[in-house]
Amino acid sequence: MNYLVAVLPDRIQAEAAYLELEKGGINSTILGKGYKTADEFGLIDPKEQARKQAKFMALWLIPFGFFAGVTFNLITGLETFPFAGKIGNQIIGGLLGAASGALGSFLVGGGVGMVVGSGDALPYRNRLDAGKYLIVVQGSESLTREATRILRRFEPENIQGYADTSNV
Repeated sequence: MNYLVAVLPDRIQAEAAYLELEKGGINSTILGKGYKTADEFGLIDPKEQARKQAKFMALWLIPFGFFAGVTFNLITGLETFPFAGKIGNQIIGGLLGAASGALGSFLVGGGVGMVVGSGDALPYRNRLDAGKYLIVVQGSESLTREATRILRRFEPENIQGYADTSNV
């Protein structure tokens, strides 16, 4: 399955392009104000993906950090807090390790997930937020090639084709 996404500046051009594609027997979808939203169409929200990634990383980084903190304290024999005693220092070391794991999951899972996990969805979401319209065509390579030919007549701001490689 191939995808074609064209960005058009206003609703009038988007509707005209949609009608022209329909005349050519090509089914398409309009995204924008008054039509489907990015969420309804399935464009991933990078913030949501980042939250999921951070939670997933916290699931294993926090316990790993706790045990790493306890192990570090056992190996070094540090008594950073003399009032806590040997066991108390090990527990404090574990809690500090768990806190480090939580911070790591937030920074790496959330930060990197926000930057890397979005792909092209973020620029398209930004264009929708700016009041632009997207025309999306799904189909075979020959269908998307024909749709490209038709859409170029409307001078879109951007036109991008994608090949779904998830089934390969």
